[in-house]
Amino acid sequence: MAEIKVPELAESITEGTIAQWLKHPGDHVDKGEYIVELETDKVNVEVISEEEGVVQSLLFEEGDTVQVGDVIAIVGEGTGENNATPSAPPKEAEAPQPAQAPQPAQAPQPAQAQALGQTQAPAPVQPKPAQEESESRPVASPAARKLAREKGIDLSQVPAVDPLGRVRKQDVETFNPQAAAKAPAAPEKPAAGKAVAEEAGKPVERIRMSRRRQTIAKRLVEVTQTTAMLTTFNEIDMSAVMDLRKRKKEQFVKDHDIRLGFMSFFTKAVVAALKKYPYVNAEIQGNELLLKKYYDIGIAVSTEEGLVVPVVRDCDRKSFAEIEADIAAFAQKARDNKLALSDLQGGTFTITNGGVFGSLFSTPIINGTQVGILGMHTIQKRPVAVDGDRIEIRPMMYVALSYDHRVIDGKDAVGFLKTVKTLIENPEDLLLES
Repeated sequence: MAEIKVPELAESITEGTIAQWLKHPGDHVDKGEYIVELETDKVNVEVISEEEGVVQSLLFEEGDTVQVGDVIAIVGEGTGENNATPSAPPKEAEAPQPAQAPQPAQAPQPAQAQALGQTQAPAPVQPKPAQEESESRPVASPAARKLAREKGIDLSQVPAVDPLGRVRKQDVETFNPQAAAKAPAAPEKPAAGKAVAEEAGKPVERIRMSRRRQTIAKRLVEVTQTTAMLTTFNEIDMSAVMDLRKRKKEQFVKDHDIRLGFMSFFTKAVVAALKKYPYVNAEIQGNELLLKKYYDIGIAVSTEEGLVVPVVRDCDRKSFAEIEADIAAFAQKARDNKLALSDLQGGTFTITNGGVFGSLFSTPIINGTQVGILGMHTIQKRPVAVDGDRIEIRPMMYVALSYDHRVIDGKDAVGFLKTVKTLIENPEDLLLES
């Protein structure tokens, strides 16, 4: 017998959520083969089996929260054919449970529980109740079901604290059948996971927030509550960069097998501005400021599960082609949900581009312990005064710098943004700054 435990995930991650079981009771599993996918605050992690054998039991259900070190499955000896049968009885033993549901009197329950322990596959009427069971059977964790059987408690009578209506072990432990029997019948209200809000008379859908979305929400609130965040704005004439890209893009692809985008220009401009204004590349640690002399730039990438910020390392030492290649690789890994924790850690400054979604103007929120974030926006043609007495239509982009006013003064923030603006409007200068 071997226990599958939640491994050490990362220094700041202590728990995860069972996203998907890749193996089920009775399945054969090889040593080193993935058995479960865990969803953590930042990325999804697949856990392997350290032993070859057959999955005997799964101790948690999909959606359950588990801590580092928790035993989540048991793997035993066998080939998967002989052991498939022994792993099935627990499901069959649970199947008749809803048949006990109508039990106003508590006396018969111990006898039923004892009978369940003696016979692994009770024969009573199986065909129709199986259909009804799928509709009426309460959602509960395996630990809650086991404890309910031991105590002879009907799970359908146990109130759930979980917002999605899942009965947990602690709900069963604190449930008092006598008090529940004396309590007046509560008015019916919609179940937590139902799509219809009967009280309001309007259709709604209740969706459980993914762990990543919960963490994003928590971190954003923490940042707004613990920093003196301020945002300053400017606009950039993109004519020169767009003209350079138009002239060089085909040759760039031939030479480097990667497309020349705007992000490498902005990354290089940010690095030059960070060198000029080092406090924007800092971090508060207690009563000290940590000025970082390296330039690991986080590039925000949107995925279906939420925003992630992979980090392009040593941007001051990399060419435009290397930066574009790193960004493209991270974007693909994010779409495939293959980002590693190391890809997301240690950034010193962040760039986010809401312009790819059509955002014209926004105030980005600082990422984690950093003290600044640059927001790019959509390019829009607007009339611009040129040389003081002419008006031309130019492709313009609003840019925003959100910064922690505890570290950065307004003068430095404005100067930082003006440096980025000047370099983007004169892209040949970036070669001198790189």
